[in-house]
Amino acid sequence: MSDLTHPRNTIKKIIGYEKVVNIPNAISVLDELIPISVEMAKRNLTGIWNFTNPGVLSHNELLEMYREYVDPNFTWKNFSVEEQDKVLAAPRCNMELDITKLKREFPELLPIKESAIKYVFEPNKKKSLA
Repeated sequence: MSDLTHPRNTIKKIIGYEKVVNIPNAISVLDELIPISVEMAKRNLTGIWNFTNPGVLSHNELLEMYREYVDPNFTWKNFSVEEQDKVLAAPRCNMELDITKLKREFPELLPIKESAIKYVFEPNKKKSLA
């Protein structure tokens, strides 16, 4: 998530959309989670894990942070889920995942907003990427 130029980056994608839907969603900040995955392997932690940061962020919250930290002139428009469904090839899944198990093993894992600021927005401060 911290490489805002990568085409698979969520933020890179939504800053390029003409309109976005303002729905909260679980997000993974890989700069924080990849080191945790290495530690999980070292500890031989296996099984099913919801591998995301605690909490959710909406597209609008992400875009507001993008505007605050990266591009103060950035603007966007919203549209409804119904309008979005008309232009998508397949419906989207938006949810908050239960990460109690992950948080129990790694209590230092930051909530999504704090993690996004620390690992994504602060390092990319005032680098317009649109």
